[in-house]
Amino acid sequence: MTPLPIDQLFLMLAALLLAAGIFGAACGRLGIPPVIGELAAGLVLGPSLLGWVAPAPTLQALAEIGVVLLLFEVGMDADLTRLGRAGARSVAVALAGFFLPLALGFGCAYWLFGLSHTTSLLIGATLTATSIGITARVLDDVGRRQSDEGQVIIGAAVLDDILGVITLAVLQQYVDAGTVSAAGMGRIVLFVGLFMLLAPLAAKITASLIAAVDRRADSPGLLLILAVSLVLLFSTLAHALGAPVLLGGFAAGLALGPSFRVTLPARLRLPFRRGVAALLAPDADFSRRVETQMRPLIHLFAPVFFVLVGASVDLGSFDWRDPYLAGLTAVLLAAALAGKWAAGFVLRSPSAVRHAVGLAMVPRGEVGLIFIQLGLARGLADAAIGGVLLAVVALTTFLGPVLLKAFYRFHPAFKEAA
Repeated sequence: MTPLPIDQLFLMLAALLLAAGIFGAACGRLGIPPVIGELAAGLVLGPSLLGWVAPAPTLQALAEIGVVLLLFEVGMDADLTRLGRAGARSVAVALAGFFLPLALGFGCAYWLFGLSHTTSLLIGATLTATSIGITARVLDDVGRRQSDEGQVIIGAAVLDDILGVITLAVLQQYVDAGTVSAAGMGRIVLFVGLFMLLAPLAAKITASLIAAVDRRADSPGLLLILAVSLVLLFSTLAHALGAPVLLGGFAAGLALGPSFRVTLPARLRLPFRRGVAALLAPDADFSRRVETQMRPLIHLFAPVFFVLVGASVDLGSFDWRDPYLAGLTAVLLAAALAGKWAAGFVLRSPSAVRHAVGLAMVPRGEVGLIFIQLGLARGLADAAIGGVLLAVVALTTFLGPVLLKAFYRFHPAFKEAA
């Protein structure tokens, strides 16, 4: 894609931010999650209607920064004690929310519509995605991010991203080599696992150094510069190890959050044990200062991502009169909704919580778009199938937040909280 002239880029970015602010504020006034307004702004400004905004490389880069910063905020706000208690439940929801849509998507595409193995696998893999960015934003809008089910949802969405990366690697390996290597899969799983175990600890040590530098420096913008640099550095490291860049932002947010604590084993004898313990201890005041300075930046960049998700879909190019494509879209949409919604029912929790968890896993967002782009680039899907998948991802991205918001608002168990 040819780079846009600077004046056109500035005009496009101005239109994007202005539309995101107006549509988001309008939805907020109507009691609809603002993320819905930002996605709708993308549809209006994109090729579906006005054609003013296109996913130019520079805008896509800004969108990637926005979603990484959003995941940083999610990591900072995560209550690790609750997240730890929700661990087993998050794993159960993530596994169900991964394998159910995969099986439904593959089965419907292959046996009902006669598509090839590879195309059916791409479709099933696309349906496994969960957009942690959109889900976290909706939970924040309804005030449930710090709730018990909110922690289960965040944990499950993070695990879904990890499983999605492994699936993406399998697809790439299958396309490139015509077979799937167990050694290659094992290497990817190992790298991603090690990153999630070690990255927060490394980020915590780095954050302690940032806090020490900030205390001694007389520069009002230094803390913001160092914090953003840390987020981008760990996102780059995540990508280098085969993990999604989103996990780098999440890991950095965990480490800089007020609840991140590393307890040294009593038997571990270190020459500077007291100093190491102080380095790893939580610093609530530092965490609050980082959050205060980062939040405006997050609110500026995150809407770019959500608007571009809407602008990536061209509803006008889709032939809704073709019964085959319309039928495939309807069946895959039903599979996408049912597969994620049913994932909540693996929990031994009240019915209201299971419904809330399942609905929160529905939005596909950016993760689903990554699968579609891979399929189109590698010839796993033609333009028609790509259009079907775009429609399904867009509809789940819109319907998921709407259904979850309505559920929280009208269900007696959550009516007061909503």
